[in-house]
Amino acid sequence: MRGVDPDVFAAGLANGAFVIDVREPGEYRAGHVPGARLAPLSTPGAVVDGLPGDRPVYVMCASGNRSGRAAEHLRAVGAEAVPVAGGTAARARAGCPVARGTAAEAA
Repeated sequence: MRGVDPDVFAAGLANGAFVIDVREPGEYRAGHVPGARLAPLSTPGAVVDGLPGDRPVYVMCASGNRSGRAAEHLRAVGAEAVPVAGGTAARARAGCPVARGTAAEAA
């Protein structure tokens, strides 16, 4: 599944987009999109529980591989899921804000 362009994602973030990060907790703590909720791909129920049904769900990982798999799974259960091309690594390289720390925002 092709990921959404980083500029489209940035516009979504500016409008209060719902973002999940499907990496593992240690990866999340090392750097994530501010406001992203942790929903590790290794815990399938965490990815599905609590998603909004009225707007897109942007799916993040490190580079875009896991987010594509997670978005396919979420679409299969009816979510409007969109992987973000390049993931957190591309955002960090572009100078976009990256939050660090605990997984307090877990889904």
